Amino acid sequence: MSIPGQLYIVSTPIGNLEDISIRALNVLKEVDLIACENIGLSGRLLKKYDIQTKRIKYSDHNESYKSNKIVDLIAKGKNIALISDAGTPCISDPGYRLVNKANRRSIKVNSIPGPSSVISSLSVSGLPTDRFMFLGFVPKKKGRKKFLQYMSEIKNSTLVVFESPVRFIKLLNDIKIYLGNRIISVCREITKVYDEVYLGTVEECLTHFSEKTVKGEITIVISKEGYRL
Repeated sequence: MSIPGQLYIVSTPIGNLEDISIRALNVLKEVDLIACENIGLSGRLLKKYDIQTKRIKYSDHNESYKSNKIVDLIAKGKNIALISDAGTPCISDPGYRLVNKANRRSIKVNSIPGPSSVISSLSVSGLPTDRFMFLGFVPKKKGRKKFLQYMSEIKNSTLVVFESPVRFIKLLNDIKIYLGNRIISVCREITKVYDEVYLGTVEECLTHFSEKTVKGEITIVISKEGYRL
């Protein structure tokens, strides 16, 4: 009978490739297989640290099929690591179905903690972090109004959302309409060369960012109702 393998949920850098942990590097070198959200993007990190481990694609598009295949491989004795494009897998990235199936089959799942854009942005936002709620990406169209109304009903927590550069200014205007002129912190390109954190009211952020081209990944941290600087 084969000795069951293990699943490793490995956090990788959100920007600066030097932010990876020694433990994460060792795991990625020693496992039998790395499941990557994007093989090409992951290749840059793995090449930098001379990691030759075989890779397979694991994304939203093939998660249902691949999660079963990976769990079967682990049950036969293979050790497999899961990484996303950047940050911690399963946090607004594929992975929870795989972890769910592994847990249900009594497969050992190991957390290799590290970078997370949510936690990194909160830590530099300048806003209270004693209680926060992460809401992921704001819907593009369908369900957007309902989502924003729900956000407005959350009174006692700092809120964290993701948005793309294309809809960023639109979201700032929507926040002003549904939540008011709150204090927010816009965290952009964290740990990268042009990272930026801007703290101010929604109106101040609109003025600041309307005068420039906004690029890169954006995390918006929104103060709870009534908070003042």
